[in-house]
Amino acid sequence: MPESIEQKCIAKGVKLTDQRKIIAKVMSEAQDHPDVNELYLRVSKFDNRISIATVYRTVKLFEEAGIITKHDFKGGKARYEEVSEGHHDHLIDVNTGEIIEFVDEEIESLQKKSCRKIWL
Repeated sequence: MPESIEQKCIAKGVKLTDQRKIIAKVMSEAQDHPDVNELYLRVSKFDNRISIATVYRTVKLFEEAGIITKHDFKGGKARYEEVSEGHHDHLIDVNTGEIIEFVDEEIESLQKKSCRKIWL
């Protein structure tokens, strides 16, 4: 079973306040790539005293600690996901904005081949 964001914070020595624990829990349970506003709306359901500023600061802290990663997909909103062990790519439905994660060995092979051409 993969580590939760809370467990990763503990392992990296990131201090977890009660508010940060809630944000970590919500991020760990996310099946999508929320932006800060979406994350704030989800977190508010657990504790409506958590401000959007706290969510911004916590996301930045988790990102700087290498626990989550920031994606700047088209649309101007930074989106976040938990750092994972394996590499994956993203497809974005331009009509709905849905983000789909996938791994394709053929694409990975082409990327490696392209890199070898560039660097050799």
